[in-house]
Amino acid sequence: MTKTKVAIIGSGNIGTDLMIKILRMSSTLEMSVMVGIDPDSDGLARAKRMDVATTHEGVTGLIKMSEWKDIKLVFDATSAKAHLYNWKYVQEYPDKRIIDLTPAAIGPYLVPPVNFDSNIDVKNVNMVTCGGQATIPMVAAVNRVAKVYYGEIVASIASKSAGPGTRANIDEFTETTAEAIEKVGGADRGKAIIILNPAEPPMVMRDTVFTLSEQGDREAIRDSIHQMVAEVQKYVPGYSLHQEVQFEDIPESAPVFIEGLGHRYGLKTMVLLQVKGAGHYLPEYAGNLDIMTSAAMATGERLAVIN
Repeated sequence: MTKTKVAIIGSGNIGTDLMIKILRMSSTLEMSVMVGIDPDSDGLARAKRMDVATTHEGVTGLIKMSEWKDIKLVFDATSAKAHLYNWKYVQEYPDKRIIDLTPAAIGPYLVPPVNFDSNIDVKNVNMVTCGGQATIPMVAAVNRVAKVYYGEIVASIASKSAGPGTRANIDEFTETTAEAIEKVGGADRGKAIIILNPAEPPMVMRDTVFTLSEQGDREAIRDSIHQMVAEVQKYVPGYSLHQEVQFEDIPESAPVFIEGLGHRYGLKTMVLLQVKGAGHYLPEYAGNLDIMTSAAMATGERLAVIN
């Protein structure tokens, strides 16, 4: 089988981890070029040692390379602001598609087990955020059984796993994730919170998902959640329920107020998740980064097969 050649823009932690995943694990993607802007970055140095072509001249340097003509997929692992610049160049080439790992959200949000099939023809897809990749499948799992009025997620990650890109994009994280909870998860209203935990030793990623939905069959909701967990585990083995799903009735006599929706009552569902990284390049506690690179690679592999 002929592999699809890919480039990664961004030689930081996320880009380097994604490169190593593709080199070690992918049967459909071929690592062609690693792109950075710092000639002394560890990511570019590792790429060279692994016989991957490199450039430290950013997206314009990539386009000048002879490898560019054969590349079909470009992964952008930079920042929201940098992605706007990179997309300006990549979109000029009809045969290239870009998978955006930043919160820029130029293209539609994509969470592989939830809405991949509706985005197979899009040139630019956005992988939301680490918190979004971890939690939106759970909101969608509840929503396919009982209509979700409100979805709220709290993503807790180790402070050590939050590099300068993550810290610079905190506002974009909350805004992008909240919007994706609505557009992909199916909630009428979404909210996202991120916590950088300085604990030592560093904690693995933990995510809490709250939904308020219409009343529904609790066993059916629980089964839907377990099925969705199994779908995510196909590409993120370290993804798991930290505790069993919990339910609480919100009676009509004591509704809760949701900004933008007013008072609502129904069934509250709480899902507690843990995401442990695979340890390919990053430590196991960096599940927040691992789920992004794993979801991006899974998306690239499915697009490669379709194309």
